[in-house]
Amino acid sequence: MSAPTKGGAVDFEPEFIEGLRVLFEEHITFNQLLGIHIADLGAQQVRATLRMRPDLVGHPTYNRLHGGVISASLDALGGLAVLAAIGARHMNEPPAQRLQRFTRLGTIDLRVDYLRPAIAPQFVMHAEVLRLGSRVASTAMRFGMEDGTLLATGNGTYIVA
Repeated sequence: MSAPTKGGAVDFEPEFIEGLRVLFEEHITFNQLLGIHIADLGAQQVRATLRMRPDLVGHPTYNRLHGGVISASLDALGGLAVLAAIGARHMNEPPAQRLQRFTRLGTIDLRVDYLRPAIAPQFVMHAEVLRLGSRVASTAMRFGMEDGTLLATGNGTYIVA
């Protein structure tokens, strides 16, 4: 997986991609509980999927996804986008060393706007880094259906140092 950046293309090594996938999907047990899976990993933008399950329902009459699942998923994906951007910034380091940089990431602020009820068998999320500073990163996130229907948007601010 690769993504264009201002200075050209960044091609992450398979070791880095797998390490980030294992960290995000397996070691962060809450992401595992939610069932978030990375679909695409780029230097400034990431994409993930989430399958609807009965234990994620927030409104049983309509079988709607719980708003907390949407919020937590957007927060997690914003963090993943920041991790990928940090990894791209330090391409001169070996993959294992870049993966060690992720111990200090944390959410400072999160805003979510719910636009439509989330009713679908699977959802798609996108996050992009708007700014990566030396101490703080800002992201924009989208949560929608596979057909492109936008269900929620989010903005996140993360501490990176």
